[in-house]
Amino acid sequence: MNVSARTEYACLALLELALHYEACQPVRVRQIADAHGIPPQFLMQILLQLKAAGLVTSTRGASGGYRLVRDPAELSLGEVMQVMDGPLHGADRNGASGTPLSRALRQTWDRAAAAEREWLNATSFADLIAAVGEPAEQMFYI
Repeated sequence: MNVSARTEYACLALLELALHYEACQPVRVRQIADAHGIPPQFLMQILLQLKAAGLVTSTRGASGGYRLVRDPAELSLGEVMQVMDGPLHGADRNGASGTPLSRALRQTWDRAAAAEREWLNATSFADLIAAVGEPAEQMFYI
């Protein structure tokens, strides 16, 4: 799965905003940029795109910054990927033509892409925040 830097940074920014959602605290661009090594100007462009999509809101001033518009449990990775990169599609190879083998392979790619879309749409930012809070002791090694 290829994830653009733009989408990766958007998700990191939204995770930072999700951490402050309950407190209704705006988060400054510089704070997010410094925490994740994101170029501030690039992050500003990303946040403006997220704002245009209605995912975040901004407040000006000394105590200003960005906040999530919705509860992190209501915002999915799939939605953010679609906002940042456009609709998630399956593999675009050979169309409906081609040999029986290439059509069988295409169907497999399409099923994999559908499963990926389903998983991304089912994974919320609240799920990701909760996963960060899980203790490392729960990892099992064989």
